[in-house]
Amino acid sequence: MKTAIATVSISGDLAEKLAAIASAGFDGIEIFENDFLAFDGTPAEVGRMVQDHGLEISLFQPFRDFEGMPEPQRSRTFDRAERKFDLMEELGTDLMLVCSNVSPFSLGGIDRAAADFHALGERAAKRGLRVGYEALAWGRHISDHRDAWEIVRRADHPNVGLILDSFHTLARKIDVNSIRAIPGNRIFFVQLADAPMIDMDLLYWSRHFRNMPGEGDLPVADFMRAVSATGYDGPLSLEIFNDQFRGGSPKAISIDGHRSLLYLADQVRRAEPASSFHVPEMPDRVAVSGIEFVEFAADEREAEDLGAMLHTLGFKRTGRHISKDLALWQQGDIKLVINTEREGFAHSSYLVHGTSVCDIGLKVEDAAATVTRARALGAEPFEQPVGPGELKIPAIRGVGGGIMHFIDAKTELANVWDIEFLSMADMQGPADCGLTAIDHMGQTMRHEEMLTWLLFYNSIFATHKTPMVDVVDPAGLVRSQAIENDSGTLRITLNGAENRRTFAGHFIAENFGSAVQHMAFATNDIFATASALIQNGFKPLIISPNYYDDLDARFGLDDDMLERLRTGHILYDRDEDGEYFQLYSPSYGEGFFFEIIERRGGYKGYGAPNAQFRIAAQKRFMRPMGMPKV
Repeated sequence: MKTAIATVSISGDLAEKLAAIASAGFDGIEIFENDFLAFDGTPAEVGRMVQDHGLEISLFQPFRDFEGMPEPQRSRTFDRAERKFDLMEELGTDLMLVCSNVSPFSLGGIDRAAADFHALGERAAKRGLRVGYEALAWGRHISDHRDAWEIVRRADHPNVGLILDSFHTLARKIDVNSIRAIPGNRIFFVQLADAPMIDMDLLYWSRHFRNMPGEGDLPVADFMRAVSATGYDGPLSLEIFNDQFRGGSPKAISIDGHRSLLYLADQVRRAEPASSFHVPEMPDRVAVSGIEFVEFAADEREAEDLGAMLHTLGFKRTGRHISKDLALWQQGDIKLVINTEREGFAHSSYLVHGTSVCDIGLKVEDAAATVTRARALGAEPFEQPVGPGELKIPAIRGVGGGIMHFIDAKTELANVWDIEFLSMADMQGPADCGLTAIDHMGQTMRHEEMLTWLLFYNSIFATHKTPMVDVVDPAGLVRSQAIENDSGTLRITLNGAENRRTFAGHFIAENFGSAVQHMAFATNDIFATASALIQNGFKPLIISPNYYDDLDARFGLDDDMLERLRTGHILYDRDEDGEYFQLYSPSYGEGFFFEIIERRGGYKGYGAPNAQFRIAAQKRFMRPMGMPKV
């Protein structure tokens, strides 16, 4: 399977774009005419640049307002086409995209358009070139791939074929199964894009909000299944118009794009066994049965402070590593590791980010297979020296610079805690507070990075995204979206900050990058847990009394329940499925915090309506920006 991407999809000048595209693993490019026109070099020089990067020019585009023009415009369109053919020969590409006419001068009629394409095919054939016809969703007369195919079919020329674009088909909600009737050898090229579901003008939606397959809401996999059924075996290419991508890192966006194509092709291969796409073999998406551990990087002094907070939460220090400065803290099924080593990845992470989560361990069925899939999708494997008596635990580098390790029950990895850690009694052990498991983690990043994180998780793991919600911070909005699996054993909230004045933005700025900002521990009895926490010296985040007055008005809770919530500084939410209780710690460091939650019934959310009240409380106690740490 050959992969390509339109140069318009990423930022930078042409040289920067080519370097990023080649580095990401693409085979070719669609050269967008404006990128060529802005380049200070000849077509031949561009062609050599592309070849020097190990790429090919799969497509030249776009050629606009061609078919169905009256004279004298018709003659001029053919003259323009000849000049583009000259350019294509110098560039070293043989295929040109012709998009459906939007000119007010254009005339309708399938046969008229077909005759024009037959004539254009004759001219292209003399030069050994081809033309592909694409139906724009906002075309004046042709806006449906079925009509475009009928024009190509009637043109009846071997050098004239169809170009399919997932956005144009899916945005108009055209039945994708109509593609299955098109002969694969008459499809010259396939362009792919996803998009969030927005009700707006098609042209504006297309030009500003496209994203990579798997990042939006369109059924791109269904589109590709239909294409695969035709026998098409040409390039799969991305054509993305996105304001955010135009200002982003060309390298990061290119990596996302290549990952999205491999993930999409793997989905199609599994759904359509007779698929014509030759995709690298990889294990299926990985089921996660839980979070095995979370590791913090710290120095000795800050490890003491973090340990003191864990004590108030009911955690006991139960083990130390056989050869490294790692301490194991436990409660229920929760395992937290504090790493104070003076070398290795954790130490490097501490030097950059301060005390923070540097490693997440996930429980999977097959740890080695998990890394195999991740690597096939472009993730970078992680290794560091293993000492005597230590296990080599499969791992990858995650997005945001952290590490993800994988533990399975089928190998000796299941016994890692007995093998690598010595048991120790916590002589000052606090009372257990009834915390049972990690319910979810909140990862904070810049808003423009959210799609990268979403694609990374959903392509590797058997997870799905929830709808985006806006979290109101006194200093601006934070976009929040969860990644979760069906069983609820893996839940990660992604929180995208749009400016550094928000609580989330402050965390990113002060910690020099994206990271886990909070961990939510589950309990089966929030009120018993709150009482035990107080006995341990825990000081909850103080919630405004005004919140509880409004809570009474919204939900009509009985007086006893309302008072227990108020005195415990516990937040509450309810939906048609169940109830949700939330209790927060004060912030640690530059905005990291713990949450204790109880889910009752079938509540599946994350208490989003309470986020603004929690943030307001946290900002009241946040160290003013620029003030020294105490």
